[in-house]
Amino acid sequence: MIAIIDYQMSNLFSVKNALEYLGIDSEITSDVTRIMAAKGAILPGVGAFAEAMKHLKTLDLIQPIKDFINSGKPFMGICLGFHLLFTESEEFGVTRGMDILQGKVESFSKHVKSKKIPHIGWNRILTNNDVLKEDSFINPLKDINSDEYMYFVHSFYVDPDNKDIIATETEYDSFTFCSSVLKGNVFASQFHPEKSGTSGLKILKNYFLSL
Repeated sequence: MIAIIDYQMSNLFSVKNALEYLGIDSEITSDVTRIMAAKGAILPGVGAFAEAMKHLKTLDLIQPIKDFINSGKPFMGICLGFHLLFTESEEFGVTRGMDILQGKVESFSKHVKSKKIPHIGWNRILTNNDVLKEDSFINPLKDINSDEYMYFVHSFYVDPDNKDIIATETEYDSFTFCSSVLKGNVFASQFHPEKSGTSGLKILKNYFLSL
């Protein structure tokens, strides 16, 4: 079973529907016992960073998420769930994140001048094959072509302190940003695999179907 972590912040059912389509058993839950018993976990998310951290604290999910990751089982963060793994976000003032990965969540407005914010729609990812080869016990981007299109919806981007964990980058308005990271058993993406058609489903399949 794959635990889809429910912290009252996202469209959880689009992730669950994608997993069901692939024949992957999953459960939407905020129950720590169920999360820790799962073979893999996904932290999805759409919404504001500060509110999300408040919900994670209220539901006492921060330490269990850290414990799950430390267990070595596959963990995936998607969109806001990607942001929350990092040290802090500047969205509506500085808010501390879970600091599982070090880096900051910053606004596109510093760099994007001629295109609309938020960045919504299909855009290409450029894969870093060295990271995928060396740092993952499971390669979520196996058989995903560089320059493949994925679906994005966001106004903020992640700037990791350690650039060596960047698995893919994407360009928007001539600004290149980190669109996914891979570190050991943690894969997290700015794009939505569950909304990215065949290629996005392949990422979920690569990461979870063999468990």
